[in-house]
Amino acid sequence: MSSAPSPFTPDETWLGGERRRLWDFASRSVHPAGGFAWLDDRGEPELERPVHAWLTCRMTHVAALEVLQGNTGGQPALDHGVRALREVLRDREHGGWFSAVDAATHEPVSSTKECYAHAFVLLAASSATAAGHPDGQGLLDDARDVFATHYWSDADGLAVESWDRAWRTSEDYRGANANMHTVEALLAVHEVTGDPVPRAQAARILEHVVHGFARGNDWRLPEHFTADWLPLPDYNRDHPADQFRPYGVTIGHLLEWSRLTLHLRTALGDAAPSWLLDDAVALFDTAVGIGWHADGEDGFVYTTDFAGQPVVRNRLHWVLAEAIGAAWALGRAVDDPSYGDWYAAWWAQAERYFIDREDGSWRHELDPSNHPASTVWSGKPDVYHAYQAALLPSLEPAASFAGALLHR
Repeated sequence: MSSAPSPFTPDETWLGGERRRLWDFASRSVHPAGGFAWLDDRGEPELERPVHAWLTCRMTHVAALEVLQGNTGGQPALDHGVRALREVLRDREHGGWFSAVDAATHEPVSSTKECYAHAFVLLAASSATAAGHPDGQGLLDDARDVFATHYWSDADGLAVESWDRAWRTSEDYRGANANMHTVEALLAVHEVTGDPVPRAQAARILEHVVHGFARGNDWRLPEHFTADWLPLPDYNRDHPADQFRPYGVTIGHLLEWSRLTLHLRTALGDAAPSWLLDDAVALFDTAVGIGWHADGEDGFVYTTDFAGQPVVRNRLHWVLAEAIGAAWALGRAVDDPSYGDWYAAWWAQAERYFIDREDGSWRHELDPSNHPASTVWSGKPDVYHAYQAALLPSLEPAASFAGALLHR
């Protein structure tokens, strides 16, 4: 194992500079045909690729955060993103949003309507509304209506995974990943609008997934389920490095759920149950215990099996970004200096291996020896995770990034 980098605790000047550096890179992704393009390793837009809803939403969200921080240079990208969600990716015939469209024709490349993508529409619309975009509220109202009509299952207290284009048949699968980003989006909706309903929905999801599924499986969260929410522990065993549905335990998601659990705790205030903090700590400890240096090399592995053995050993940038965010959030919530130590160690890890000072942004994937790789991801599609890691320490505790900036 190579020697560990010296800890590094960035100050506000450094964090602000990192956000500007990330935004400068990301702003190149504005697609002339609408939406945002996938960026390659050097930041060149791959214009022939489909325009993805999740990617367009993430970049619209980041543009809105830029505007909320006073960067008027983010406004054209925000306008571009909102316009794409209203015109390019919107299904005018059946409602909702396509997961991706052909860049040239704007025809859908898939007929599936994904909760994952729709959660990001909710997030982008909330951030656009907070940033004062004139079409933000209309987009948000539309997205909330689609979510309430098609994705929210009040009987389950969880979100449905996906539908066909005409909303006739839902997929015979349920996933924790889509519900995780739904929690993120619902907390933003709550904080931007003041409506308590999305907060209550987020709380129900989180209680089922974190205090139920994760806690009941020694904090090694099952990600894949039947339509009746029975775990599918062998799902994608033959395709373990899937971008969105990998086999086994996804280390970065344990860290992301830990942070989101603390966001909900902030949103609930004095009404927050004590288990929220306990569960956030347990998720964090498990992610570090089975994911960090799990194979004797620096960094977090992407996935493990349910016994805690590494499966996909490549290092992904978003996992480290979520580790940074979770360590910071726990450091604010718990009187324990070890979280600050992890925070400093992981920023040093980012600087040493992931932050690309030559070509920009963060390298999205490294092999087990921390050399650039592209087994799971190619290029540098977006800056959402890294940007939020550089923004969170600049904010007071809140339920969402947009809400924190709106109310500060």
